[in-house]
Amino acid sequence: MTKKAIVTGGSKGIGKGITLALARDGYDVAFCFIGDEDEGNAVAEEAKELYDRDVYPFIADLRIEEESDRFFHDAIQVLGGLDVLVNNAGKTIFEPLYGITEEKLNHLINLDFRSNILLMRDASRYMIDHGIKGSIINITSSRGERAYPECGIYCGLKAALNHAIEAFALDTAPYGIRINNVAPGATRVRTKQELRHLDADDRKDYYFREEFQDRNRPIRTDFWDELGVRIPLERTATPEDIANAVSFLISDKASYITGVTLRVDGGLILPGMPEGSAGMTTGSTDSWGSTAKKD
Repeated sequence: MTKKAIVTGGSKGIGKGITLALARDGYDVAFCFIGDEDEGNAVAEEAKELYDRDVYPFIADLRIEEESDRFFHDAIQVLGGLDVLVNNAGKTIFEPLYGITEEKLNHLINLDFRSNILLMRDASRYMIDHGIKGSIINITSSRGERAYPECGIYCGLKAALNHAIEAFALDTAPYGIRINNVAPGATRVRTKQELRHLDADDRKDYYFREEFQDRNRPIRTDFWDELGVRIPLERTATPEDIANAVSFLISDKASYITGVTLRVDGGLILPGMPEGSAGMTTGSTDSWGSTAKKD
């Protein structure tokens, strides 16, 4: 029987990588996203073409409880069941303590924490009621283990999820339901082609550069290129790297693993190196004393 999965934030970046990996592994998938309807449809079509799986896109703003509830129930109905939930949707808003507004605080709490809890609740209830020994995964962040400037809320919420699932895993273990987290480090969530199409609304994102607006100028290097040479494994992650970790944790090969947060960061935070150092010149001495390779 075909297994069924729900993915949040599944239309781009890490979420798209997870959606396609689950389709590759034989799952039918329902995912939600915010944005252009064509973007979601394109992911569904790609999964169908590559893996002949049924993938269903839904537009839903998970900050709003009613939309989250609607998405979950619509996804269950179209899939006809549920074996896996992957909470991937989230947003990073950088702001120093003295600049935090209630609007930004509520945005992050509702999307990056509250929606995860409510969907884990709904998924576990469904699995228990139907006798399904399923798997639940949250995408957190290596930032849940390290402090960064202007990241108190985001880092704190990811740390909270890392701790919360340890207790939740104890709650659901008697029913055979496993709950784990995957914590990415720096991951390329935009290709160079996508960077070229950023607009003014993206100026607040740390990977935005004014030079990307010049459509006639090739993007030779970007945030992920410059940070990658300073990571111990000498590259940033791809969405596929994170998706493969999810694929492992929901598989029978991980049937004895629950309540863990698996960091997938290429060793990024082992020396405590902040991502903010990405702007340093390629080939300079890095934070643990070796010399980064030049292209």
